[in-house]
Amino acid sequence: MEYGLFGILVLIADLYAIYQVLTSGASTLSKIVWTLAILILPIFGFLVWLMAGPRGNSVRV
Repeated sequence: MEYGLFGILVLIADLYAIYQVLTSGASTLSKIVWTLAILILPIFGFLVWLMAGPRGNSVRV
């Protein structure tokens, strides 16, 4: 049961990330690369997108 819940959480996080990528103002090539990274490597791709994605360049306080 624990793995099923974890899988659902990963799926929700990945769908959220893909939605954010596709609705962002990034170039088409960037959208394709980010989407493929998230789809091919669901957990790692999401974490990398979370750190370096659309808000990755902003300064965090």
